[in-house]
Amino acid sequence: MAAMLWPPPADAQIRRCTRPDGEVVFTDRACADVGGVARPKPSVHSPVYGGKTWARGCSRSLRDLIFEVTAAIDSRDVNRLAAVYNWTGMSSRNGYAVLGRLDVIANRPLIDVSAVLPAPQLSVDAGGGMTVSGAVDAQDYPGATVVRRRPVALRVEQVLSNGSTPSRTMFGLRRHMGCWWIVL
Repeated sequence: MAAMLWPPPADAQIRRCTRPDGEVVFTDRACADVGGVARPKPSVHSPVYGGKTWARGCSRSLRDLIFEVTAAIDSRDVNRLAAVYNWTGMSSRNGYAVLGRLDVIANRPLIDVSAVLPAPQLSVDAGGGMTVSGAVDAQDYPGATVVRRRPVALRVEQVLSNGSTPSRTMFGLRRHMGCWWIVL
């Protein structure tokens, strides 16, 4: 009889909410109560993947890699971040050191992850032909050949645990076996 009068256990659910200023808040209250809207968890069925089911392990495009790095840091998951790291040829000692650095990065609040393009370049060959690459505006140089250059790094903008001191990490990019990987 006493068990029937005992209240059932509360169903605690953590909600991920985004306020109008972009701040992400985790709360057990309704998002409207904290002045935000519900922000769904990243999904492997996300439009980033064209709605296709995707298994982690190999980022075939830079867009996939940025998504994985963002999702790993947002979820504070060092193992997910380590899954997109290029460990090829690394010793155990260096591996533990890198994993320690990745753990620190994974546990800082994330602001943004973006690709870093190489410096713009305009070159003129001996015959007077021009080649434009990077952020140089090709319209300023009619007749120039435009060359698209691959990004050279990922810039991760974060804040330290105090919530106000900025922190920036630059990951190098590597292509290996048809996949994009990050390196420190």
